[in-house]
Amino acid sequence: MQPQKTLLVVYYSVTSGTEQMAHALIKGAKDSDTEGRVLAQLKLAAETSANEVLAADAYVFATPENLGAVSGLMKDFFDRCYYPALEKITGRAYATMICAGSDGHNAARQIERITTGWRLRAVADPLIICTHAQTAEEILRPKTISAEDLLRCEELGSLMANGLALGVF
Repeated sequence: MQPQKTLLVVYYSVTSGTEQMAHALIKGAKDSDTEGRVLAQLKLAAETSANEVLAADAYVFATPENLGAVSGLMKDFFDRCYYPALEKITGRAYATMICAGSDGHNAARQIERITTGWRLRAVADPLIICTHAQTAEEILRPKTISAEDLLRCEELGSLMANGLALGVF
């Protein structure tokens, strides 16, 4: 049996949309047929250390889109962990999930720029789930992610776990 690999899922959520997505991804990773070869860890961005980034074999970064950008606490995670991990995690796989009100592409681009600096390897297109929240009231209201969109998150979790277990990344 191969040694266990670690999939680190770093997320931040205000209205629970991104949290639901992250939990669905973890479910997909755990339900995949990896026979205990992959440990899927879910961590809040504010509680994730550079040591945890260094110890992981692959990553999923999940954030809401705030003002057309990654959330402040996700940016804080990258600020704290970027230099301690620089040149030490080159080539590792990652994916991105964005819970967006309208677009999400700028938040995805921001993460892509950061992960380019880390020289990580994207193994999936950013998964952007749009809630269509446009007013202040809608934006701040707790979100319910559809079953169809949660399934997309589970599929990404399965892809990540199986890719790690098979040694593809």
